[in-house]
Amino acid sequence: MITAQKVKELRDRTGVGMAKCKEALKGADGDIEVAIDNLRKAGMASAVKKEGRAANEGLIGFAQNDSHISLVEINSETDFVAKNDKFKDFLKTVAKEVLTSKPSDIESFLTTKFSKDAELTVDEYRASMIQLLGENIIIKRFELIEKKADHSYGTYAHMQGKIITFVELSKAGFDAAARDIAMHVAAEAPEYLNPEDVPQSIIDRENEIAKSQMKGKPENIIKKILTGKIQAYFDQVCLTKQKFVKDSKLSVEAFVASQSDGLKVSQFIRWQVGN
Repeated sequence: MITAQKVKELRDRTGVGMAKCKEALKGADGDIEVAIDNLRKAGMASAVKKEGRAANEGLIGFAQNDSHISLVEINSETDFVAKNDKFKDFLKTVAKEVLTSKPSDIESFLTTKFSKDAELTVDEYRASMIQLLGENIIIKRFELIEKKADHSYGTYAHMQGKIITFVELSKAGFDAAARDIAMHVAAEAPEYLNPEDVPQSIIDRENEIAKSQMKGKPENIIKKILTGKIQAYFDQVCLTKQKFVKDSKLSVEAFVASQSDGLKVSQFIRWQVGN
């Protein structure tokens, strides 16, 4: 009996797409080992032993059109392969494919028909890259962001694609400012957008740490110091409170406000390979 679990196991062991795995199992009367041998004979052998290898290197890319922006991280085993032009082309193609197919998650995306070759799924296209490049290749994650006509957007690639950042501003016409802030996000790695986004459990932990350093001080002094320490923590981890890298006299919040009354950072994303 050919179950979905068997098909998944064969795919996990070979890196070959779901449809081809199902065909191979049918031809092997459900015997996984025979199916693997048949796939190897069909010229897919190079993918068979590479799928299980750790893939911790890679690059992050993005693509955009009038309505959406896609971010995609693809991992390889070595930085050497990640620098290969064929790997970079694969990343660009997958980022564009996300724009075209608008998938809801990785699993559904992998089973989508590849727009440039209807005989392949995206996962089978990935398997072909494993054979071509000789390393395990994993499409780790993607994000599809819908653009708003009255907002501005900026993306920035740092360290040749090891870090990708994205920023959205609340008014149209400020794409250059959005990109400047995306550059800041790459450099300063904020964890939250605003102080109100910091979970109370994190604030409580910071307070406890600060209190432990002030034993013996009067309560009114402790309260004043705690307020200052929490504010300093917000200045460190919240994007809007950080000192702007292009003008350290301004916070990011102040820089944004200087561009237009009422302009705000709506959201940001910072991805780093492996994180």
